[in-house]
Amino acid sequence: MTNNFLLRKSALAIALSIAMPSAMASDEKPDNDDIEHIQILSHYDKLRTEAGSATLISEELLEKYEYDDIHRILESVPGVNIREEDGYGLRPNIGFRGVTAERSKKITIMEDGVLIGPSPYSAPAAYYFPVLTRMMAVEVFKGPAAIKYGPQTVAGALNLVTRQIPEFTEGGIDLAVGGDGYQKVHGHFGSVVNNVGFLLEGLRLKADGFKEIDGGGDSGFVKNDILAKFNYRISDDDMEQTFGLKLSYADEVSDETYLGLTDADFAKTPYRRYAASQPALMDTKHTQIMFSHILDYNNFIVTSRLYRNDYERAWLKLGGLLDKRLNPLSASLSKILENPDKFELEYAVISGAQDSVTDGQPEIYLNMGTNDRAYYSQGLQIDSTYEFKLFGLDHKLSSGIRYHQDEIERKHFEETYGMRNGQAFNLGQDIRPTTRNIESTDALSVYIEDQITIDALTLGIGVRGEHMKMYHQDNTDPTNWLDKTTRVWLPGLSGFYKFNSESGLLFGVYEGFVPSAPSQTTNIKLEKSVNYELGGRFNDGHTELEVVGFFNDYSNLKESCGFSNCGNIVDLDTEYNGGEVDVYGIESQFAQRYPLNLQIDIPYSFVYTYTHGEFKNSFDSDFVQWGNVTVGDPLPYVPKHQFAFNVGLESQNWKVNMSISNISALEEMAGVDEEGNRKSKTDKKSIVDVSASYDLDEYGLIYLKIDNLLDEAKIVSRRPYGARPSKPRQFTIGYKYQF
Repeated sequence: MTNNFLLRKSALAIALSIAMPSAMASDEKPDNDDIEHIQILSHYDKLRTEAGSATLISEELLEKYEYDDIHRILESVPGVNIREEDGYGLRPNIGFRGVTAERSKKITIMEDGVLIGPSPYSAPAAYYFPVLTRMMAVEVFKGPAAIKYGPQTVAGALNLVTRQIPEFTEGGIDLAVGGDGYQKVHGHFGSVVNNVGFLLEGLRLKADGFKEIDGGGDSGFVKNDILAKFNYRISDDDMEQTFGLKLSYADEVSDETYLGLTDADFAKTPYRRYAASQPALMDTKHTQIMFSHILDYNNFIVTSRLYRNDYERAWLKLGGLLDKRLNPLSASLSKILENPDKFELEYAVISGAQDSVTDGQPEIYLNMGTNDRAYYSQGLQIDSTYEFKLFGLDHKLSSGIRYHQDEIERKHFEETYGMRNGQAFNLGQDIRPTTRNIESTDALSVYIEDQITIDALTLGIGVRGEHMKMYHQDNTDPTNWLDKTTRVWLPGLSGFYKFNSESGLLFGVYEGFVPSAPSQTTNIKLEKSVNYELGGRFNDGHTELEVVGFFNDYSNLKESCGFSNCGNIVDLDTEYNGGEVDVYGIESQFAQRYPLNLQIDIPYSFVYTYTHGEFKNSFDSDFVQWGNVTVGDPLPYVPKHQFAFNVGLESQNWKVNMSISNISALEEMAGVDEEGNRKSKTDKKSIVDVSASYDLDEYGLIYLKIDNLLDEAKIVSRRPYGARPSKPRQFTIGYKYQF
């Protein structure tokens, strides 16, 4: 069975729907060099017997809608909550089962089974996220399976699967253009010479942006991504080994800002950007090198990975206003945009309607901050599986060990800009250093899980252990340093009881954990929870149905303040205790394929998620998203209702598909502020996307897609400074050719 065939077989399983109830078949043995997947998903026409909620988004599905934004594809996965920010998904905010979506910091993010966040332990906010366009599959795991893929285990894991080295010569190009200056150039080529395989892949994405900046300027981005893979395979009658090397490079230059609009300005011109955001610029670079080795001896498979990731980023953006002595004004940007009439002069400078220096008026300048950061993460990860019989029972024993190191170095500074004739300009003064520190972690993690089959019952018993040594050093004060050690053991129990060949019951309970930052002292408790799930599945080969209820019982919920949610340099990286919290809900998904006639099929699916989270204690918090909380207050930015419907018409040569998603309004604050006011909600959002493709046989394939067909302009967030919109309607036309 070839790698390509495995992918296509998995793709067939997903073709039933955009949110297919994906399959992890324990009786399907993967090819030895397929290390990119956490699990091989197959047997779409059979009932799955593993516990836990799992979803595979296949290559076929990714190509169906040609999304570049991970948010758009995950909106149709049950149990996933997101918060949009820039409209393009450049810096995703993803959560599972009600955990905060902020910078995806509370889910475990992997590429090809390896931690890919810039600093997953020390600073897990995912300011780097791999480009969805070059992925061949996306795997989402929630529930008891999370204990394998820490360190964040409360919610679950997201694995992004890159292109595999082909077994024969293969290549292809993908060219597309669209509205707002959108351009895509994507190509790949791979082959095998003797026992040596290779793959080369390159991608360039570009857009001018959909926002109009007062006074002129760009609001788009340019992303480049290069991937190279090599492998060498040797085998004999009893053993097969594969040695691999992966090299990747990615960069991004984007004209992005945290500055939004007042509600009144949003109602008039939702895609406007104020003049004070003209200089905003994000500049990033990411590199990865990974050596891998797979040993397959009978029923014993060991996969070893040695990896190193480096990431650099510098983000210039407006952080506040200054008086003539360059002291920060008492009014924050969020307060100014919430009350533009009260802060009329400050608002006028931000919007470019008034100069920084105006006769008879106080001088007001722009405080532009550059968050310059350097990260690395590296480690050795060894995973193994062994299938055997003991006392007449079938066992599948999975185990793993990982030694991981990561570090973040912050070199933040500020500069003074002025506003003149609607143009923001640098005054040319000396920079003002702000945050200067280094945080690092040495972590040793282990897990072991045994899946035991007892007649109709498949029972999984496992445990995960984390030992973390963390360090913090303030580079502006040599005496300000901290080191601490954290050890946790996280047990889990899961099971699936098979009623018959078409239906069964799943259940699970496990302990979840989120590490605290190296700089936090013992007054910040660990985030821990006991998580439960119970549900059922049905699959008769034509219809798939899965319903899962979940309950997360937090002994302590914690949150941290970053620029993306607080926007306050004084509280940057400060963590807060939230105490006991309950989060519960239901995930449901249904998929079916109806043959209209011998030539045309109608695949369709429904996905619905209900999530409710509430605080179980009252307290006053300085964290802006909590405020003064009373018992029963809701968790902010967690949608109560999410619904997705997908339907298509598909023949052998052409396809037309439509996706409809609906997300309820999000609370932007749990309690009330110091004045007793509760923050307003985001808008309820309904998005319709349409795609179509026509296969020209040996001449390639053409495709057309329309994102946000109804051109809805909705407020998706007011964090940290003002209202920001979702992406407007965008047309894209593309051409693919493969050989």
